[in-house]
Amino acid sequence: MKATRISVICVLLIAVGALVVMDVLSVMTPINFDEKKAEREAAVKARLIDLRAAQTEYYHVYHTYTDQPDSLIHFLLTTPKKSVTKEGSLGDKQLELLKLTGEQAEKKVLGIFADAEKRVRSNKKLKDKDFSNDSVLYSEIWKDAEILKYGLDGLRFRRDTIETNMLDTLYHGRYTAENIEQIKYIPYSKGDTVQFIFEIGTFYSQQGDVPLYEITAPYEVYLWDLDKQLLVNLIDTESRNEVKRRDPTGERNLKPADVVAGLKIGDKEFQNNGQGNWE
Repeated sequence: MKATRISVICVLLIAVGALVVMDVLSVMTPINFDEKKAEREAAVKARLIDLRAAQTEYYHVYHTYTDQPDSLIHFLLTTPKKSVTKEGSLGDKQLELLKLTGEQAEKKVLGIFADAEKRVRSNKKLKDKDFSNDSVLYSEIWKDAEILKYGLDGLRFRRDTIETNMLDTLYHGRYTAENIEQIKYIPYSKGDTVQFIFEIGTFYSQQGDVPLYEITAPYEVYLWDLDKQLLVNLIDTESRNEVKRRDPTGERNLKPADVVAGLKIGDKEFQNNGQGNWE
């Protein structure tokens, strides 16, 4: 009888221990999932932001986006980044005399200065002047009637285009010609070898067609080795949210299986200026 009681007590203790372990796991598993998810998403977001910078520069050159990651990498490796250096700015009085604002005013002033320089350089009375020194040249330009007309005398105004290495300028050494291939792969994917999903689209408006792009990292790719049930729940919830966003009225009859749940930048259907879906 005593042995039986001891056996019963042991079984009860084991059962209680098992329940305690299950309770702890039920609390800790979601916490661990969320912690690892946050850690991995920080890396994925950083990579997506790098891709956004690349797509932005690609658009500046070609006025469209690409859904080919290798084409984007080739662009980064072979295309210099052009930047405009500025010297001088226009005041309110000058803008008022020009009757223009912003880029139009700057363009006009650049033309005024260029024409004034030509007139100065072709002036026979000034043929012996050495204009290699900017201050000497400007002192003569500032006397030009057109310059005086618009109140530009005393103003040094110049806009120069310079070219720099695209990789260095955008990424400051984080990517080089040797490792730039990494930019197309999703961090924490199996072997870090699964590529982001690149897609392009068009937004049709009365003002004209607007090219769009979308780059996605699916949850199942970078969270693949975490708790399976929690991952399924996350994908199901976010897929339903994505369906509601893309098809709020239900007219398109989209289903959760029709969309990809995960982190992304841009949108292939709506104009959002490359915004991330976490921003």
